[in-house]
Amino acid sequence: MGESGLREYLDGTYKQARDQARVGLAEHVGLLTEALELPRDAYRDRVLDVLRSATDDGQTARGFPKEFGGGGDLGGFIAGFETLAYGDLSLLIKAGVQFGLFAGAILHLGTTRHHEAYLPDALNAHLLGCFAMTETGHGSNVQALRTTATYDPAAGEFVIHTPDVQARKDYIGNAARHGRMAAVFAQLVVGGETHGVHCLLVPIRDDEGNPMPGVTIGDCGEKLGLNGVDNGRLTFDQVRVPREALLDRYAQVDADGNYLSEIENPDRRFFTMLGTLVQGRVSVGGAAINASKVALALAVRYGSQRRQFGAPGAADEALLLDYRMHQRRLLPLLARTYALHFAQAELVDEFVRIFGAENADDPDQTSEHDRRALEAQAAGIKALGTWHATETIQACREACGGAGYLAENRFATLKADTDVFTTFEGDNTVLLQLVAKGLLTGYRESFGKLDPLGVAKFVTAQAVEIAVEKTAVRQLIERLRDAVPSRVDEGDSDAGLRDDDYHSGMVRFREQHMLAGVARRLKRGIDDGVEPFEVFNRCQDHVIAAGRAHVERIVLEAFATAVGRAPEGPARETLKLLYDLHALATIENERAWYMEHGRLSGARSKAITALVNELAAQVRPEAVELVDAFGIPAALVDVPMLPTTKQAVTAG
Repeated sequence: MGESGLREYLDGTYKQARDQARVGLAEHVGLLTEALELPRDAYRDRVLDVLRSATDDGQTARGFPKEFGGGGDLGGFIAGFETLAYGDLSLLIKAGVQFGLFAGAILHLGTTRHHEAYLPDALNAHLLGCFAMTETGHGSNVQALRTTATYDPAAGEFVIHTPDVQARKDYIGNAARHGRMAAVFAQLVVGGETHGVHCLLVPIRDDEGNPMPGVTIGDCGEKLGLNGVDNGRLTFDQVRVPREALLDRYAQVDADGNYLSEIENPDRRFFTMLGTLVQGRVSVGGAAINASKVALALAVRYGSQRRQFGAPGAADEALLLDYRMHQRRLLPLLARTYALHFAQAELVDEFVRIFGAENADDPDQTSEHDRRALEAQAAGIKALGTWHATETIQACREACGGAGYLAENRFATLKADTDVFTTFEGDNTVLLQLVAKGLLTGYRESFGKLDPLGVAKFVTAQAVEIAVEKTAVRQLIERLRDAVPSRVDEGDSDAGLRDDDYHSGMVRFREQHMLAGVARRLKRGIDDGVEPFEVFNRCQDHVIAAGRAHVERIVLEAFATAVGRAPEGPARETLKLLYDLHALATIENERAWYMEHGRLSGARSKAITALVNELAAQVRPEAVELVDAFGIPAALVDVPMLPTTKQAVTAG
């Protein structure tokens, strides 16, 4: 197949950025051991040391404007960040907080004076910062945050205040030990009127590391994972900052206390501000997918070396990876990892198109529709990518038996450190609700409320009219019914199962059927006089399932596109094999639904299962090369359970 050629194809446009990150990870491989051995504060300081060393070659500033010491390479910045997931994940998150969130907020929400005053020091890690959005009482519902920033026109200052314990800033990275300044999200109050959530730069420590007056800092303490990140709690007691502390790209307060914004609608203004911060969601999803690659590299290599049982009377025991069940537990996950890799690559390309250097300061260059579509795509890939990491790492741990349970073999930290990925940058179920809302509205309206009541009203007023009453969705479903076979003859039960159109037709049918079903349920509830909130609440599981079905289709089609674009030869053939395995495993996972809705006969369902088994067996001889193509530095997978990593045994 040629592992090096496939690796080049996987690395894609941003190979140089990925290789640069790989070199840095290999140089600091000792951090993986130090994470297990050092006391918590020493480990945190060590992570900071490694982070600062990464600033020397410009890696961490790659995505920022050149005038502030950056490289103007947004795609390369995200690719490098994703690659950090091959190593210590506390380092990855520390980098994400400092450069993606804190510096990113300054870049995207601030104006020239903020850029000039703070970005150079933020990018070289001289000014360590926090992203203080989440509160004890509010995480996903950012619009309801309770911290206040009240303008005092006599002093020309904003007064930052925590009114109660539910408004305390919680889980804030860099807060407990290292942070000097926080990008604080608060309800902006000007002239007695609240204008919604805005972001202000608030110093939290002085040059000696002491809390600033009125700022109380706490430590979140030991966590399930990521203990190299100093997560803390921030409380503000009438803390004053100058008027210029407001990051005022989208709204300004003049010296006389007049609130000004070119975006008159407060909801649209809020979602415009948050939309510029979508990079964090894009990056977390990619990092989770790369963490899955590490787990698979370890488990596949272990399965290609470790022997257990065997045929009666045989001289040698069989390799684990030669067992059908071992192939079943690992290789469909390997195929899905490739699928998610290509879906993530498409997402990054779209993100760069919309937020790249040529459009960064001119939102009008891209349509509101494009930005909303990007946000939904990022939400969906993040949700599926992080859930996939949780499932894959657990399956790989089990596939390595007792060896997988030993901390020295990396699964313990992989499991613990990625667990929270399903929560931060948006809870996954909430994100899929966002995806479904975008589908139901067709991205037709601008920035409606994301709370269930707002969604229900918006959907019933707009999307149901379009999707049900005008029957556009029904017509599409009817066309798909004609295109997708629902039954085959007994003797022809595997006919067409490897046809790309069959795969696409099946997943599209499921997506559209579920979407139409949600719309009908919402309309029926409203017609029956049920309160909109209750209508939505009754349908919420259906809404989220429709969102997930949509993203699964996006992932499948991204994989198909990547196969088609691959150079002709063994690499493309291997990718097509993986694609078929992923496509049929995806359908197999939902075979009960397809059978309920008349899309699968019993015979065809059995044929799909048999073919998934056969495809996994065909992938098996290529499995080690497929994980080698991820390009994980050898030092990062040089674990005790793999004494022959560099010369893995393959099936004879």
